[in-house]
Amino acid sequence: MTSGGWDEEQAPFVNDDQSGVERDAFGRDDRGRRAKGDIQPGDNPDDVNPEDRPEAPGGGTPIPSIDGQDSDDQDDDQDDDDVGDGRRRGNGQGGPEPALVGAVIDNDAEIAAATADLDEDAGMIVPDSPPLSLTAVEELLNSRRPETQISPTTARMTALMDLIGNPQRAYPVIQIAGTNGKTSTARMIDSLLTRVGLRTGRFTSPHLQSVTERISLDGVPIDEEQYVSIYSDIAPYVDLVDAASMQDGGIALSKFEILTAMAFAAFADAPVDVAVIEVGLGGTWDSTNVADAKVAVITPIGLDHMEFLGDTVAEIATVKAGIIKQEAVAILALQPAEAMDSLLRRTVEVDVAVARQGSEFDVLERSFAVGGQRLTLQGLGGVYDDIFLPLAGEHQARNASVALAAVEAFFGAGAGRQLDVASIQDGFAAASSPGRLERVRTSPTILIDAAHNPDGATALAVALAAEFSFSRLVGVLAVMKDKDVAGILTALADSFDDVVVTTNSSPRSMAVDDLRDLAVEIFGEEKVHTAARMDQAIALAVDLAEGFAEPGEGAAGTGVMITGSVVSAGDGRALAGLQPA
Repeated sequence: MTSGGWDEEQAPFVNDDQSGVERDAFGRDDRGRRAKGDIQPGDNPDDVNPEDRPEAPGGGTPIPSIDGQDSDDQDDDQDDDDVGDGRRRGNGQGGPEPALVGAVIDNDAEIAAATADLDEDAGMIVPDSPPLSLTAVEELLNSRRPETQISPTTARMTALMDLIGNPQRAYPVIQIAGTNGKTSTARMIDSLLTRVGLRTGRFTSPHLQSVTERISLDGVPIDEEQYVSIYSDIAPYVDLVDAASMQDGGIALSKFEILTAMAFAAFADAPVDVAVIEVGLGGTWDSTNVADAKVAVITPIGLDHMEFLGDTVAEIATVKAGIIKQEAVAILALQPAEAMDSLLRRTVEVDVAVARQGSEFDVLERSFAVGGQRLTLQGLGGVYDDIFLPLAGEHQARNASVALAAVEAFFGAGAGRQLDVASIQDGFAAASSPGRLERVRTSPTILIDAAHNPDGATALAVALAAEFSFSRLVGVLAVMKDKDVAGILTALADSFDDVVVTTNSSPRSMAVDDLRDLAVEIFGEEKVHTAARMDQAIALAVDLAEGFAEPGEGAAGTGVMITGSVVSAGDGRALAGLQPA
């Protein structure tokens, strides 16, 4: 309530005097004053525009003196009840209080003083919305169409990018598509670029433990506060795209589309020198493909997500080749012949330079080393020797070869133009790929691997046989029910002495009984055990491994392997107490 005795919230402002000043339904402006020349009988002087009082030039209103009092006798102290009605103060009569007689009224100051209590209480009248948290944002995103429900178009993403200023055009992009090895290759590229001295942004999926892992700056996941802030920045534009799409009979943006937009925005805000972007699914219509990659990388292609990508390797390769665009350089990993044919057709179609693993670049030598392997790589610009890679498996050596070629292509390296070897050595030595043949405990050794399709499981089986010598190895298996579960188990049939089947934290995880039935067919009933939860399964696997250790050997030669899904690997990391990385 102002000193004029009316409630601002009950009087919406209107522009009724053609002066351009917003006035309420009673003709008062935003400080409760009437329009010039509109003085009404009984108006309180405080409600009258000072310019309408010829006797008060300069904005004050001289009040005739009573009993010889002057302005020095003004009393600033009032009861709260007296403030409620500006026309009835102290003496219960209309007009000014005796204490104010003879004073010059500063209308602005009095209005401010009279409404100060309202200003202070404004937060209680309309409380602020609670600040968003990571949990709250995840709840909002998880209520949307999940990543497993595909709508093959980039139209919504294009609309969103236009609204937020097309941040994906603010920096060059290295984009990675393929069936297996995408995340590991992306992380190696990131590490190499960082050691060369560039500021990097990296977007990968899915995550192992925390969604913040998906968006990294300089090799480090953004923190929860940054994640929430980025979401808050783009949320209004997401709503606009949703509304427009649904008005046209379409659907709202998916969680993955929003995450992709968040990554692009975060990298522009940083800003980064280069973004390393992993495709979510496919290539042509993936939400990441609103970016035009300077270097387009295709890792090995196999049969996966066939309900979306096609029934043959050639069809799948055609979709993934969609990230190869004009003026890019295509870096192609070793591929099945039919996949390579589809990829090369695309490079001819858009007329781009291409480099193939096994031809223009390759792994020349590979040997085991403590904590990883030592490599000699043939790059586009020459030979890089004495490379230590702290990752196990021949497949990781091949991924390293692809990563090196991608970075060389980014810098324009070629015959006679080699990158600094020391920087490349440092970059590979600093590389990591959590959840990929990662050791999370010793005695007994516990490893985790995110193999989630037959090709990935085959690579895991080869690495276990070639680079580890366990006296007894027990597998903990939790697999998504929409995957080729039989194919994954078959690839691992000779890898484990026993297996414990369980579920992971995803609702898509295959039920224990169903997984057990498949496992019995492949491993034999005597080898298959069950557990309702991942933590119970790991405990049982450790008991099985240690219980059959050779006398005097203890648990040193035994091991447990947690695999079958990215989620299973993430659950294993979390249970081991490791932080997201």
